[in-house]
Amino acid sequence: MPQTFDLIVRGGEVANHSGRGRADVGVIAGKIAAIGDLGQASAGEVFDATGLTVLPGVIDSQVHFREPGLEWKEDLQTGGRAAVLGGVTAVFEMPNTEPTTTDPDALADKLARAKGRMDCDHAFYMGGTHENAAFLGELERLPGCCGIKVFMGASTGTLLVADDEGVEAVLRSINRRAAFHSEDEYRLAERRPLARTGDWTSHPEVRDAESAIRSTERLVRLARKVGKRIHVLHVTTAEEIAFLARHKDVASVEVTPQHLTLEGPEAYERLKGLAQMNPPIREAHHRAGLWRGVAMGVADVLGSDHAPHTLEEKARPYPASPSGMPGVQTLVPVMLNHVAEGRLTLERFIDLTSHGQQRVFGIAGKGRLAEGYDADLTIVDLKARRTLRHADMATRSGWTPFDGLEVTGWPMATIIRGRVVMRDDEVVAPALGEPVRFQETLSA
Repeated sequence: MPQTFDLIVRGGEVANHSGRGRADVGVIAGKIAAIGDLGQASAGEVFDATGLTVLPGVIDSQVHFREPGLEWKEDLQTGGRAAVLGGVTAVFEMPNTEPTTTDPDALADKLARAKGRMDCDHAFYMGGTHENAAFLGELERLPGCCGIKVFMGASTGTLLVADDEGVEAVLRSINRRAAFHSEDEYRLAERRPLARTGDWTSHPEVRDAESAIRSTERLVRLARKVGKRIHVLHVTTAEEIAFLARHKDVASVEVTPQHLTLEGPEAYERLKGLAQMNPPIREAHHRAGLWRGVAMGVADVLGSDHAPHTLEEKARPYPASPSGMPGVQTLVPVMLNHVAEGRLTLERFIDLTSHGQQRVFGIAGKGRLAEGYDADLTIVDLKARRTLRHADMATRSGWTPFDGLEVTGWPMATIIRGRVVMRDDEVVAPALGEPVRFQETLSA
């Protein structure tokens, strides 16, 4: 008797751990139940993927969706919608909201706000501070928490942990891998007078490469001292890549599409405040160093560092303009364009957007297009040519630093736990996002 599935994704090129080849994907109860020739099988729903490529669901492990407290920039609903329109099936959201996510009540509040409003699956970082360091071992085990995030620079208030003693206290308390914004706050403070009013080309001078390198060297030393795992977010310098290549036993590495695609000083001259983020967009040799890190396997994951601000805020003269740019909706097309142009293989793209996140964060049941895993699929047309435009961005901020960029490769559908959520640039399902689960806290 022919097998019956809830959903069959039929006729596409499946790209996963086995390589690339034509296959169907059968889904039962939100899980991948079969991969292969399912031509004799029936299903309640069939998605025709002829001419398309079926990838494991893309996971963006660094976004700032600004809720609560900063909803005029973004909120969980608009950010989640931007994610699925961009082919992203799950996101990990950052703690620098107002109030900050630093205690159980704040995490519970975010999870409650996400329920019924976020189109994608989600988890939230708990912010590490001097005040809560002793309790982080308990906080990191809360359901819906993807781990601890620490700002060694570029933050304010209690979320800033600039000193070695504070970072060490955080590391001693935790057992899971912790994520770090690694810039040396002491050097940043010394260099702030170097900012030239209205001149964004001075941003990478204020936040120079040495600020990042010095912080990352300190961080690795402390991680080794206490025997804990670290994840270095948005690495931007060639020197950090070379250094972290020697410390892969304790350190995993994130790179962003922005730092792989944009380059100073041209980006600042063309985009002005829209090119401003922390750590900065840097010059050509650093961008080349990041690509070497991708090619050599030093980089583990791609994260968008989606961090929107309004166009009005961005128009303030530097340094009054805020740092950060949207990116969750453009991560897939920007990086598929690099695939089309030969800088990146599709297999490495998959490793950086799903397999890597599964490994680094210990995600339970996601991150692989394999039998028994959640049926999270990003379905793309590798030959589609589109132009990225401000007007098409779902983020509340309504802009992208890649406006006008013509790309080859486009997300055509987003499937989350067997539900077709986005198809042909339209969200077609109610918001059914759920918290992501993690292997180290399944019993929590």
